[in-house]
Amino acid sequence: MAITTTWSVNNMTHKNSDGGVFLVHWSLIAQSDGTTSYSATEGGKLRCTADPSASDYIAYADLTEANVLGWVYSSLIKQKEDGSDETAAEAKARIEAERTAKVQGQIDRAAADSIGVPW
Repeated sequence: MAITTTWSVNNMTHKNSDGGVFLVHWSLIAQSDGTTSYSATEGGKLRCTADPSASDYIAYADLTEANVLGWVYSSLIKQKEDGSDETAAEAKARIEAERTAKVQGQIDRAAADSIGVPW
């Protein structure tokens, strides 16, 4: 049974005056395929500070979901045991692994138990 993960930007709030995004609602769904589907979700809000004068500023009309998810992944960075920070890709992989493990736990528990009557 395969488990897939899907990241989404569910909504954003931006200033009409300059298009600067200041709030991003995001989610991650890990879901198994198969007759019985198991899932685990993660989600949150990312508060942003837009600076239209910054060299890496992207106008609202030009934003893609991939751009915004990059901000989300960067916001999830944690410090490693050696004191260095994760990369955005490592943070993304860590969250995906946590949700995938939850789904696998659901699958394992379901496989260990049966319901019904013997007659």
